[in-house]
This record gives sequence, structure tokens and C-alpha cells, in this order.
Amino acid sequence: MRREMLLGTIINAAAIAVASLIGVRIRNVPEEISKLIMQALSLALIVIGIQMAVTGENFLIIIISLTSGALLGSWLQIDERLNQLGQWLGTKIGKNSQGNVAQAFVSSTLIFATGAMAIIGPLEAALRGDHSLLFTKSSIDGFSALIISSTLGIGVFFAAIPVFLYQASITLLANQIDAFVPNMLMDMIIAEITCIGGILILAIGLNLLNVINVKIANLLPSLVIVVLLVVSFQRLL
Repeated sequence: MRREMLLGTIINAAAIAVASLIGVRIRNVPEEISKLIMQALSLALIVIGIQMAVTGENFLIIIISLTSGALLGSWLQIDERLNQLGQWLGTKIGKNSQGNVAQAFVSSTLIFATGAMAIIGPLEAALRGDHSLLFTKSSIDGFSALIISSTLGIGVFFAAIPVFLYQASITLLANQIDAFVPNMLMDMIIAEITCIGGILILAIGLNLLNVINVKIANLLPSLVIVVLLVVSFQRLL
């Protein structure tokens, strides 16, 4: 039964892994074209991030979540730890460009795991047995992994692991969540999480264009804090 619930997530992780391996194989793209592709992808991420960010309904919650998440993430040194993990992966696979492995791992993990589909897809799979949204996400993530890995390298491959663990956790917890979280509250939570995720993806796009240099991973606690704030605000109303 659990294997059936995780089917969409398994395919999603496999699509990222396989596509990234293919992307690494086609890295002989001229530098000018490779740079243009990455710029095009960055611009697409910016547009996607903006579209997701405007779904938020309570901007006060978003501001508090981001600032609190930044403080907590900086204290926990999440960005530094993820980059250290990426550099460790670089040494294990014998790559000289360890920084690129770290950048590819961190950026692609955030891209694949912070969207609304990464939340709604596992919920649909668990509660309704519907994997169609995750299948759609798999095709999008696969194409993105192909493009990103052709530019940034093998680090994208390892993003399949946290994506699988993240979405599998949501799927396995979904039945318990459905038992005590009303549909209206769940919709509010998804809307605010999507907004935070959109802001993070927007920042990734700007980072890849070298417009800004934000330690995006340090903002990840915002995704947890926003849920707690939505629930708290709802109880006060």
C-alpha cells in the first residue's frame, strides 16, 4: 500500500536522477550557448517565483516567516552545511569543481522541493490515490534537471535524494494530516507555503544571474514557521 502511495514520488526522483545523468553527458555545449541557456532558465525561474509569490493572502505572515526563518537558518548555518555536503559529494565523485557540485546540489534541491506541486502532489497521491500531479511534476523536474546539469554538472543528480525524502514524508503523513486539519485551513497553509516557495525560487533565479547573492538555504525554516503562524492566526480569529 505504501509503495503504491509513493509511486509518483519514486518516479519524480528517478526522473531527476536520470535526466541529470543525461545532462552531464551533453556538457560539451559551447560556453556562450551554455551561458545563454542558464540565463533563460534563470529568467523562467524568476517568472515562476513571481507567479507563486502572489498566491499569498497574508503578507504580514510572509514577512514574519521570512525574517524569523532567516534568523533561525543563519543560527543553524543551513546554507554552510548544505554547501559542505555538496563539497563532500564533489570529493567523493572526484570532481575538481567542488563549488559547482555544491551550487548545483543546493540550487536544484530548492527548485524541485519548494514548489506547490511538491506539497499538493504527495497529498493528492496519499488522500485520493491520484499521481497525475506528481507525474506532471516529474516531466517538469526532469527537463529542468537536464538543463541545469548540462550547465552546473553532476550535483543535480544528488538532489533526487532530498526530493524523494521530502515528498515521501508528506505522503506518509498525509492520512494523519487529513484527520485533524480542515480543508479550509489546509488551503490557507498551501497558499502561504507556495508564496514562500515562490520567493525562494525568485531568489534562486536572481542568484544564478549574479544579480544578488542570497544564502537561500538559510531561509528554509520559513517554510515551517509559516505553517505554525497560519495555524496560530487561524485559532486567534
